[in-house]
Amino acid sequence: MKNNPKVLLLGYNGANNTGSEARLLTIIEDVRSILGPETIITVPTLNEDNLRRYLKEDEFLKIAPIASIFFLDIRRLVKDHDVLILVEGSCYMDTWTSALLWAFLWGTRCAYNFKKPSLAYAVDVGHLSSFNRWLVKRESSKTDLIITRTELAAQELKKIGVTAPIDVTADCAFTFKTEEKDENILKKSWKGSNSGVIGLAAVDFKLWPVVMRLWGKKENIYKWPYYFSRSKDRIKGSEELANNWAIEADRIIEKYNKRVALICMEEVDEPLAKSIREKMKNPEMARIYSSRNYNASEMTNILRSLELLVTSRYHAGVLSLEAQIPQIAIGHDTRLKGFYGELRLENYLIDYKSSEIWDKLSEKVDELIENPEIQKNLLKQGFIEHLNRAKENPEILRNFLQENGWKVRE
Repeated sequence: MKNNPKVLLLGYNGANNTGSEARLLTIIEDVRSILGPETIITVPTLNEDNLRRYLKEDEFLKIAPIASIFFLDIRRLVKDHDVLILVEGSCYMDTWTSALLWAFLWGTRCAYNFKKPSLAYAVDVGHLSSFNRWLVKRESSKTDLIITRTELAAQELKKIGVTAPIDVTADCAFTFKTEEKDENILKKSWKGSNSGVIGLAAVDFKLWPVVMRLWGKKENIYKWPYYFSRSKDRIKGSEELANNWAIEADRIIEKYNKRVALICMEEVDEPLAKSIREKMKNPEMARIYSSRNYNASEMTNILRSLELLVTSRYHAGVLSLEAQIPQIAIGHDTRLKGFYGELRLENYLIDYKSSEIWDKLSEKVDELIENPEIQKNLLKQGFIEHLNRAKENPEILRNFLQENGWKVRE
């Protein structure tokens, strides 16, 4: 058996995204628990400064900046490592941008060409264009093992025609460990919040997908050459979205005397959160909590201190689940659909394209504020089921590495 492989963790690292941060830290712990603390782990990133906020580099853990046009850098990194693990949950989808999808598929292809074992670790499947479906079928089939975090994702990969072996578990973030010092962070940061805080984790659907352009307006740049999708209609749509969220936030404040936390699970959610607050009649009753300012442990404890969560972010639902926080989702892709299906909370999932979205939301908010016990058993059972499934991830990884000739710890 061979000792200490060099492991490459390819994902959406360093984007000030709470879900990706929680997943990455958990996966690093999984790898070290199986292969030992002296295993060389490399984390590529487009945003080195952001990644260093929560990942401390040492002689065994390396941060590898890569160029925006990433093909050569990823090829070099895959060649220099022994094992490739895809660590981004939103792996096989182009909802956010095709560029990310292509990065993961390119990494898989390079691993296949260099005869290096590759594994997709508790990932999901979402919207794909016809071209990207073809690409996923061709390239992801070269993966040695794909672990999906929902049964729906596994079914979709098979429907696409992916022939790689597929296991189904749950998201790595279910085993994410928070710091004890962060337990009361919401109360400490917001005096008077004892009366109850309702969390709104909103996403500006009109920003996506990020597209490649040689030039564009500075305010629309994500990281050159990637720009958010912007047009007069999209800008108008963003304004309408913020206005509707503001109306609901004010309604909650005025009807129930609750405070509202505007949760930004990724830094890019901040402009929408600021716009919502600016449009509110009661902005003094609202605060913004952003992943730019709070790490994954802090954000998780904020989520677990809420009275109710309304989310368009998958990981807000995941990370709050342990505390059995009642939740409602406004979904725009298959991730929340698969998650809520498994929780048996389909009645609390609202399609963002629904013409009755805001009436439905108000109805569900009233229902759960007035009777939060309605969801309690489903949330409790759902967390236990997902936690047990998530604990299978390191065991599958252990077997995968052992089968590929690497010595693992007992």
